[in-house]
Amino acid sequence: MAVSQRWRVALFLFVAAGLNYADRTALSSVIPPLREDLGITDAQIGLAGLLFLWCYAIASPFAGNIADRFSRSRIVMWSLVAWSLVTVFTGLVQSVTALLAMRVVLGLAESFYLPAAGALLADHHGAASRGKAMGFHMLGLNLGLVLGGSAAGLLAQYHGWRVGFWVLGGLGILLAFTSRYFLSDGPVQPAPSSAKAPRSSARQAWIYLLRVPTFYCLLVAAMVAGVASWIFLSWLPLFFAENYGMKLGAAGLAGVALYKAPVFAGIGIGGWLSDVAARRDRRGRALVKALSFIVSAPFLFLFIGAPTFALVATMMVISSLIRAIGLPSEHPLICDVIPAQFRSTAIGIFNACGSAAGGVGVLLAGVFKKDLGLNLIFGASSFLYILAGLILMLAYWFFVARDMDRADAFEANLAEREAPQPTHP
Repeated sequence: MAVSQRWRVALFLFVAAGLNYADRTALSSVIPPLREDLGITDAQIGLAGLLFLWCYAIASPFAGNIADRFSRSRIVMWSLVAWSLVTVFTGLVQSVTALLAMRVVLGLAESFYLPAAGALLADHHGAASRGKAMGFHMLGLNLGLVLGGSAAGLLAQYHGWRVGFWVLGGLGILLAFTSRYFLSDGPVQPAPSSAKAPRSSARQAWIYLLRVPTFYCLLVAAMVAGVASWIFLSWLPLFFAENYGMKLGAAGLAGVALYKAPVFAGIGIGGWLSDVAARRDRRGRALVKALSFIVSAPFLFLFIGAPTFALVATMMVISSLIRAIGLPSEHPLICDVIPAQFRSTAIGIFNACGSAAGGVGVLLAGVFKKDLGLNLIFGASSFLYILAGLILMLAYWFFVARDMDRADAFEANLAEREAPQPTHP
């Protein structure tokens, strides 16, 4: 596999990932004009987040197994087309009901992307570059959060809230036309026309995954951290608008940028650190991820009270930077403990758990916002990150090494069974 092709795939997925997260989070930056145009309430905003995340969660395991059975590159491309069209149609809705329906369809369309994209990167990149490649992909996801939120807010401020959805959806459709040049299935996953292409049924994948304790720890940690992460992503722009009198564009930019902009530096450090840690101790990715949660959490506790904007900005930058260092270890750790044949299913289930829990967090924040206030809700979220880190430390101490040995043995046995048998004269 030529180096240029490996990184051409990574470059396409970097851009696609940006649009994926930009499209899903643009709604949080246009809440005030949505209230004026459609009469949407805080509880309905929370419901919109819940519907997207739960539909995304429910579909993700099935989408992951499809990506284990068929061409991952084609699934990425068609998912991109589908969610981009839904984004365009979101800009055409005339009622809250229609908007909620679009969030349901968007969750279904986007659920196919990450399981296929994560496994596709693992197919093209071995252990030596997997952390950097997946860190680059994570960088695209977070760039989409920042640019999508700020662009949607600015366009809403000057041209109406609908224009941002049309622009983002149109860019996705244009990107899909370039997929033939950039995307290809990796050497681990033969072309779908091959008679020997590996096909793992959902039953086979689930039977294997149910025997991996590290995977359980990853799922629970993702759920706990997902509650906190999606509360911040969905409610920070409104928090800044209500507490500091910011306009739409500034609130959208501040809300997403302060939480996610530091991620760019953190991911750059984390991608390198993930590969270094894995070389020194094959369990190292789990340690990096766990510590990133634990060390970052106390800064968010300062939300409790009435902090100044300068204090909020400072603690958000520090906390987000530290937590981002662990992001590039997330999917590589899954790939370390799960055989290649089941990785898309595993990533799909992982996304499902984090998204489902995140949806609950978004809804509960909307329901209790009036009584508790976002300051208290944000501050309490710091304890969720600490809990997620402790769960991953448990995996690091007791389960990761054993599960990596099991995955290596499974792949070795499969390769031996599929190897051509010698013929005797």
